[in-house]
Amino acid sequence: MPPHAVDRPSLRRQLDSALASPLALIVAPAGAGKTVLITQWAQSRPDLAVAWFDLSAADRAVGAFIRRLCAGIAAVAPRFSPPELPPLTARTRLGEPFLIDLAERLADVGDLVLVFDDLDHLAKTTVLTDLWRLVDLLPRDVHAIFSSRVDLNLGWSRHRLEHDLVEIRQRELAFDDETTGRVLSAIAGREIAPETAAAVTAQTEGWAAGVQLTALRLRFADDPDRIVDELTDTDQLVMNYLSVEVLEALRPERRDALMRLAVLDEVSAGLCEAVAGIAGGDDFLARLERDSLFLVRVPGRAGWFRFHRLFRDLLIYRVRATDAAAETAVLEAAAEWFLAAGDADAAIDYLLRGRRWERAMDLILHVDPGPYEAVRASKLAQWLSLVPADVRAERPDAELLLAIANTVSGHGVSAVDAMQRLVADRELSIGRRQIALAYLSAEVQFAPRPELFADIADEAVALLESHPDAEPPDLMGFTSRPLLQLISRASAGRAQLMLGRVDRAREQLAAALSPVALAHPRQRVHALGTLAIAEALSGLLTDASEHANEALELARDIGAHGHPAPADAHLARALVCVQRGDSGAGAASLAVAVAAAASDNRTQLLWLAHVVSRLIHPRDMADSVESLGPPPPLVRQILTGISMRESREKGLTVAPTAPSAEWSAVAFEEVAASLEAGLLSQARVRLAQLTVSGVQPDPIAGIEVEVLTAWLCLGEGRRTSAREHLEAALERSQHDRLARPFLRVGPAILDLLDDGPIGRSEFGRAVAERLRRQGAPRTERLPDELTPRELELIGYLPTRYTIADIAERCFLSTNTIKTHLAHIYRKLGVGSRDAAIERATELGLFDVREDTRII
Repeated sequence: MPPHAVDRPSLRRQLDSALASPLALIVAPAGAGKTVLITQWAQSRPDLAVAWFDLSAADRAVGAFIRRLCAGIAAVAPRFSPPELPPLTARTRLGEPFLIDLAERLADVGDLVLVFDDLDHLAKTTVLTDLWRLVDLLPRDVHAIFSSRVDLNLGWSRHRLEHDLVEIRQRELAFDDETTGRVLSAIAGREIAPETAAAVTAQTEGWAAGVQLTALRLRFADDPDRIVDELTDTDQLVMNYLSVEVLEALRPERRDALMRLAVLDEVSAGLCEAVAGIAGGDDFLARLERDSLFLVRVPGRAGWFRFHRLFRDLLIYRVRATDAAAETAVLEAAAEWFLAAGDADAAIDYLLRGRRWERAMDLILHVDPGPYEAVRASKLAQWLSLVPADVRAERPDAELLLAIANTVSGHGVSAVDAMQRLVADRELSIGRRQIALAYLSAEVQFAPRPELFADIADEAVALLESHPDAEPPDLMGFTSRPLLQLISRASAGRAQLMLGRVDRAREQLAAALSPVALAHPRQRVHALGTLAIAEALSGLLTDASEHANEALELARDIGAHGHPAPADAHLARALVCVQRGDSGAGAASLAVAVAAAASDNRTQLLWLAHVVSRLIHPRDMADSVESLGPPPPLVRQILTGISMRESREKGLTVAPTAPSAEWSAVAFEEVAASLEAGLLSQARVRLAQLTVSGVQPDPIAGIEVEVLTAWLCLGEGRRTSAREHLEAALERSQHDRLARPFLRVGPAILDLLDDGPIGRSEFGRAVAERLRRQGAPRTERLPDELTPRELELIGYLPTRYTIADIAERCFLSTNTIKTHLAHIYRKLGVGSRDAAIERATELGLFDVREDTRII
């Protein structure tokens, strides 16, 4: 604690009273004493764990902030188990699922205070919005303190009404005459008369920084009263005047050292010695702190300091005014010091600030990619985008790396433009062209027109095969030949999938997952998940489940739960649930998939997620897709089929579509609409047109044809034939437990299911039960509805699975499962697993038979 800091017991008591509420608010200008007050209060409460976050502009990057948030809490709360990280890229946010999970885990840590100091650095960011939401979710024993220079207008009135919000503002922080006198005497090193203290209070209006600056000036003054008389009557003018007076009063060598150090964001003893030529950096910093020269310790980093923001601004202004080259020299010296210390990231940051482009690019092109690929890629893109385009254009590898980084971190438009320019460069080497084509084909995940990227992917595969000896440059591990092959083939599969050619997509994706893909686990997770989606759409649900689970297990093994890669696998799991007729069980997987896909702007996957959402929540049309651009052909086709079915179920006439010879969701509804309207001849003709080849591209198509043919035969009075076709469909479906073709037909085939041995099988009875329940509203609702994750977990209660088993199947920790189960029991109003099963059965939340579990 600085020697001039005075105890403020009345303000500490206000913060004590704030522990009855989720939030305390401190808003006052710079230098008002906000940080000092919170520090004093925290020191007076050893019974509380305090996680302090001294915020800066760097915390606007969600990836860095979220890791810092979890690490800061874990450092003071040993019982805290960090939640799974959400997908982390430059454009994402913490997100509701992560915030809920974080709040639930905080319930077990005991008394904890989260201090967010200098929160104004996050104004108008999604991070601030998410922190405001977190406050509403905090458990009873966890509290937050928001400290800001400005009022952030987050809607404090609700907290004032509901929680008796404690607010400390400038008027409460302002010094009275007695406090001013104590501060002046402590810093000036002499006894200050009460009249002088009162005059300083009046002139500075009790502003702590103004009082402190005045004290520094008084330390060197022969006539204190004259100094007070010279004070102006506004805070800003006081600040400017006294800052200059303080600097001029310092010894030249000390002033010069301060000016050089102010160029740096944070300083340590070693850094002081390296950039300012100071002998004994520890002693130098200790004297600055002792002399109250606006030095602030950096929380959580022992031995590191920063200057008060206003004082630093003044110092930097003086540096630039007196020696323009000095700032660049300091930045270069700091970069070399950090590089020698093994911190290449900090070195690159300082080199870029110093406009040392070539040296910075040399480091960037050889920097360690680290474990978080998407986060690292986002940082690379940020660095390289700071280099002027004409300078970067002289280094093709830098241009390639920037385009790759933009692709990996979800900045698709920039990546496409850059890659297309590189591909068009005739002087580009074969190896570099292979890189450009492979990563350009990967943009199929982000951009419309999958037919364009299908051609690019084919060209990328062909170039790799025709030039096996070409040597692509190694760019941070992103450009090995096996990886480029995996990316190109997987992109070809994704393009075929979005074009609606699901059978071809399966072939391409299976080829992409050759043994060489084992060396690239994150990309393998991507490809496995996409293959699982294609299989789920084809009705191969057992294969889809196995591949989705393999992808998620691999993601867990490599610590990629916070990576966007598992999005495909989560979406595949949701789609499997839909295909098996248990849509509600897929809601949680869908939510995770959407969050992961949105984190790096994978618009094509988000379109597929929209389709799954329409199937899971047919009556909920709230989700917006306007920002996704035009839907790919596969999505357009499925959405048309969904609209046709909704019209059919309402008894409306289904508008005819352009006839096609290929089986699709639209073709199914064309036949179903004719059957629903009793147009049996029309239905038979259309079925014949669609099945003339006798070969269907996907297993599900053959099953759908059998189901529709059974419906047709039933309408024609040929019940025996109808039963035969229905039994054939059931036989082909039961291995994968594929129920959706039967559910799409609806009650028309319900009585046939009891007319024959296959219809009385376990699978046949399960389909019949789902048909009876289809569309039936729940008669009772819980006051506090279960979340999608809780709805998924509740389905495991009737099984024999232990908590560890459930955790393994859901890719969660056992502590997370325990937390969710505690919330489920509370919402159901029960105290045990058996009671929860009984209550959930009454509410119709699941089918109690274990064989109906989806995955």
